Amino acid sequence: MYDQFYGFTGRPFQLTPDPHFYFESGTHRKAMSYLGYGLAQGEGFIVITGDVGAGKTTLVGHLMNTIDPNRLTAVKLVSTQVEGDDLLRLVAEQFGIEWEGESKAELLRSMEQYLREQARAGKRTLLIVDEGQNLAISALEELRMLSNFVLGGHSLLQIFLLGQPEFRQTLFHSPTLEQLRQRVIATHHLDPMEPEEVEPYILHRLGKVGWTGNPSFSPDAFEEIFDYSEGVPRKLNVLVSRLLLYGAVEQMTRITAQNVRSVVAEIEADRGIDASTLAPLPVEEVVAAAAAAVAPTPAPFAAPTPANETTLEWPQRAADGAPPFAQPAETVILTPPDPSADEVLARMAAADGDAPAAPAIDPEQLAALEAQIASLETRLVEQDAALRRVLDLLIEWVERDPENAPNPATSRTWAA
Repeated sequence: MYDQFYGFTGRPFQLTPDPHFYFESGTHRKAMSYLGYGLAQGEGFIVITGDVGAGKTTLVGHLMNTIDPNRLTAVKLVSTQVEGDDLLRLVAEQFGIEWEGESKAELLRSMEQYLREQARAGKRTLLIVDEGQNLAISALEELRMLSNFVLGGHSLLQIFLLGQPEFRQTLFHSPTLEQLRQRVIATHHLDPMEPEEVEPYILHRLGKVGWTGNPSFSPDAFEEIFDYSEGVPRKLNVLVSRLLLYGAVEQMTRITAQNVRSVVAEIEADRGIDASTLAPLPVEEVVAAAAAAVAPTPAPFAAPTPANETTLEWPQRAADGAPPFAQPAETVILTPPDPSADEVLARMAAADGDAPAAPAIDPEQLAALEAQIASLETRLVEQDAALRRVLDLLIEWVERDPENAPNPATSRTWAA
């Protein structure tokens, strides 16, 4: 719809990976360098990882478009959660080899023969395995065995492995994959785009479909787009596609930051998320939520609040849309150590003033009072531990997000 309204020749922000729209960000430029180096070596494994939507498939598609098909036969396999034998059948199918009814030994012999024929014809063979994080250890070992095929001292098969970040954990930390690790000649992790790359990325893709300046974008719109997408190409494509649809419906010729915020709110509403919760929580609210999560259950005994009690009031926060551990704000009470039994009796005597001396206390009443005091002491210990946990959470939060750390000049001073 929006492509017709704006006169585009196609959809510039479709989710299907398309090498035609390849944009060389800084991280993609590095990845291409590693891929080019690996191809020049003609052997071993090249590993490219990245978060969901980082552009791994588009990157490899662009690389394939730069390679002469008369010199390199490239086949691509999108893996699923398969074991070694099933993976061999999938690879054989990509090579055009009949595998039904074949034993594993016969299948390997046929695959080696295919690779030798490609080499004698002057072609190298490249196997690209996408979604590598789904592969079982046995499947990765079978790929290593395939890389053992050689002819005249030259490897017959080179393998690209693409996967999400967890694939690096499997590949580089599994004790059983040491031999495969030794054959990895290049590896790169695709990072999100930088903030200054968002505008060139959007204009690059628009230019591929005949964009002539309609719609235009305000500078702060690009900032809002980056804030929501975090520089991840697929998330960015989703947002800009919705923005263009919004612009077409409203017949807009300029997209502003306010328009971006409106579309973001619509997207999050579709997902059942309150857009007001997307902003980082102030440090006081993080502490309040943590305190509510770790506060101990009050004991049945309710003692009156002493005059010298210290009370810290935590800011109120609506429960709707709060983080997983957030609860409605509560009051955390820090009480001084409870008096001993003798001190309690002394206070009672002082309160009576000139009244006659108090009669002797029954031993059973004294035992009950000591039990209540012990309960209060237990609560004090629990509250102290809870406060320490809250402070630990606060320190951890500040270390993760130092920009939002509280200003010492304006923060409340807590006294022990």
